[in-house]
Amino acid sequence: MEAATAPEVALGCKLKVKEARPADAVRPQASPQLLLPIEEHPKIWLPRALRQTYIRKVGDTVNLLIPFQGKPKPQATWTHNGCALDVSRVSVRNGEQDSILFIREAKRADSGRYQLHVQLGRLEATATIDILVIERPGPPQSIKLVDVWGFNATLEWTPPQDTGNTTLLGYTVQKADTRSGLWFTVLERCHRTSCIVSDLIVGNSYAFRVFAENQCGLSETAPVTTELAHIRKAATVYKTKGFAQRDFSEAPKFTQPLADCTAVAGYDTQLFCSVRASPRPKIIWLKNKMNIQGNPKYRALTYLGICSLEIRKPGPSDGGIYTCKAVNSLGEASVDCRVDVKAPH
Repeated sequence: MEAATAPEVALGCKLKVKEARPADAVRPQASPQLLLPIEEHPKIWLPRALRQTYIRKVGDTVNLLIPFQGKPKPQATWTHNGCALDVSRVSVRNGEQDSILFIREAKRADSGRYQLHVQLGRLEATATIDILVIERPGPPQSIKLVDVWGFNATLEWTPPQDTGNTTLLGYTVQKADTRSGLWFTVLERCHRTSCIVSDLIVGNSYAFRVFAENQCGLSETAPVTTELAHIRKAATVYKTKGFAQRDFSEAPKFTQPLADCTAVAGYDTQLFCSVRASPRPKIIWLKNKMNIQGNPKYRALTYLGICSLEIRKPGPSDGGIYTCKAVNSLGEASVDCRVDVKAPH
């Protein structure tokens, strides 16, 4: 038989050469593999997806097809955690160039280290596959309402006894007010075993519950607080501060003066200014120091301290000095502007 001078090793598998025992020389093996020359060393081609832990949920099917090589056809055997497979749960089919391991409905007890051994004479290749079968975690063991203040409540709980054969991703906290009885999630993937629930509504009473979560989802049940969190309205005492009545009275004062302008004969022109005063002042318009109130040639308006004078179709005689005077009980003020009227082109 040929000696294995440079055994090939595939990723995730090992090739071993069995040592010859003295009894082998006395009792030659009758296996056909020893009688035929080894044309191709045994090698296992482990799929990339199986080079890390293979995770399945309880009840899922496990169907692993592992290709290998070797001529003549090598002998393929499987072990689970170093022991023979439980044939009542696991079935194996070996072909010319592959081996299939099949579990119809996986259980957590099926988790562990599976090894495929491919042997050809004294040459052997081994591949290792770690399988993890998981399920939903159990509920947290208890939840307690620690404190209630303002619009907040503090909760504490204990981790579940059963994590579902994998690590927990966190906890989901929910609240429900006694009026509606509807549950709403207030916190997801909380990694601690305590939290503060805020923004609770005054006048409502709340119950809380917490779920554990792993890769399979939330626990099927959740413990509920035995005590309700009552959000009471705090007594409010209003203190009125005395203050001096402010006198807003003031004499008229123009905040925007009139501006000189040139009007075109026959085209309406407007003058604007603004005044501040309290009490409300009386507005008087003058032209060349003559009162023009009531003259149909002019239209005077005052709104929110803005004073305007419209000169309707001015002629050459409408030019001159225009004055806006504001008068109240505290005094008076006035502003002037010059209006020139030119003939249209």
